[in-house]
Amino acid sequence: MTEQVSAAQSVTPPSWRVFHATGQPPSGSPPELPQPPPWRVFAGSPLQQDPPDDAQSALRRLGTVQEGPQLREEEINAVNAALLLRRPLLITGPPGVGKSTLAYLIAQEMGLGRVLPWSIVSRTTLRGGLYEYDAIGRAQAIAAWRAGGTADAESCGGAAPALGDFVTLGPLGTALLAYGRPRVLLVDELDKSDIDLPNDLLHVLENGSYEIPELVRAGVAEVSVFTDDPQGRAVIEAGRVECAEFPVVVITSNGEREFPAAFRRRCLPLEMRPPTRDHLVSIVVSHLGRRPEGVEDLVDDFVRRLDGGGTQSVDQLLNAVQLTTAHGFRADSDGRKLIEMLLRDLSKGR
Repeated sequence: MTEQVSAAQSVTPPSWRVFHATGQPPSGSPPELPQPPPWRVFAGSPLQQDPPDDAQSALRRLGTVQEGPQLREEEINAVNAALLLRRPLLITGPPGVGKSTLAYLIAQEMGLGRVLPWSIVSRTTLRGGLYEYDAIGRAQAIAAWRAGGTADAESCGGAAPALGDFVTLGPLGTALLAYGRPRVLLVDELDKSDIDLPNDLLHVLENGSYEIPELVRAGVAEVSVFTDDPQGRAVIEAGRVECAEFPVVVITSNGEREFPAAFRRRCLPLEMRPPTRDHLVSIVVSHLGRRPEGVEDLVDDFVRRLDGGGTQSVDQLLNAVQLTTAHGFRADSDGRKLIEMLLRDLSKGR
């Protein structure tokens, strides 16, 4: 009995965290996601083909993989909570802190394929994120088909232009298709949207589904439409889309406005802080593929500006390092002016 107790005590229980922020892509099978809570189970069909990868976009965003976590512990915990609860992440923080990059880090480490970016502006609508229907294009195609002679077309086995050829799903609409594993949707800078968009998103984020009225009215049992993926197509049944796995939704905000309480209730908040000094060095090495001489001095200068209350972007540091390590660059008075220009305080408007 004592031996059994000792053996049980020696077994380490599995960690609830499946995401560790290393950015290390899976070498074999991708990590298994935890089971969703009963109120976040969806039964969408038909299952679509696995999404494509986009290694080039991941490389631009993340650079080469470095050892160790790329986020703080509390940030890693928030991402894992969102994965477990199947809830969107609402990420706030200063510009250039890496909010949108987090979506690519999750997709690469979890083996979830291409990120679906949805960049928000004041004219963005929910329907544009879900789908676009080219009614004019379809009318013109039908007119051209009829002008060619319906009888001749039918005798040759021709058919009227397919309705699905004029429907293109947007990033949100594509993310809500039924996939075996969740897609990663990046809703970038939602605070720049029209005031109604966050409220319009509530139903979709809660139910994981939507309808395309044009397909519903057509009464077609099955339609193949275009998706937001390059050359991608998907099959929709009865004009309705429902996810099988709720997508990993990363919503970023620069804090320019407050969101309604009903919207915030459906999201998990994550406030990202500027990277630490060690993390900044790691970012530079991952993007340049080496550790340039003198990079520590530039990083220290960058950190001093942050600590002084300045608004700085990691992109500024990367640009400064790239410039100063270029062959023939001299850090004289003119060179220093260039560095100051690159590392300028973004809050000052110019």
